[in-house]
Amino acid sequence: MDEIRRVAVGCIGRAVMFGSLAIGCVMVGFSFNPVSAFRSGAFLTLTMVLALMWKATTAASKNPKHTEVWLYLDEKSRPADASARRVFGTIMGDVYKLYAQIALGVAVGFFLVSLVLMLFGLEAYRPPAK
Repeated sequence: MDEIRRVAVGCIGRAVMFGSLAIGCVMVGFSFNPVSAFRSGAFLTLTMVLALMWKATTAASKNPKHTEVWLYLDEKSRPADASARRVFGTIMGDVYKLYAQIALGVAVGFFLVSLVLMLFGLEAYRPPAK
């Protein structure tokens, strides 16, 4: 089962990395206003946390054959019986929860940075009124 966890950490970690790259691109787009950049990063990271928690809660009900992890496992590491499939779902849920916890910490950090910047007198971007 350590092989399943190792592969799951790699596959889910790669997906989270691509989501983080997209969030970083949005933050760079708001780089003209640091408060808005960190605030948008926090909001989008919280959205990613929600997606990861949804995947964690539904991982036990997914067919392992329909996951990326299944493709990377060799034949002897793939779950065969019902109890092994339950273990597979539990491992997947645990890994999703691990990345959700990390992302939540990052989101809180982004919110704190935006608050500190506001304490130093910076304001969030507001579109000009017509």
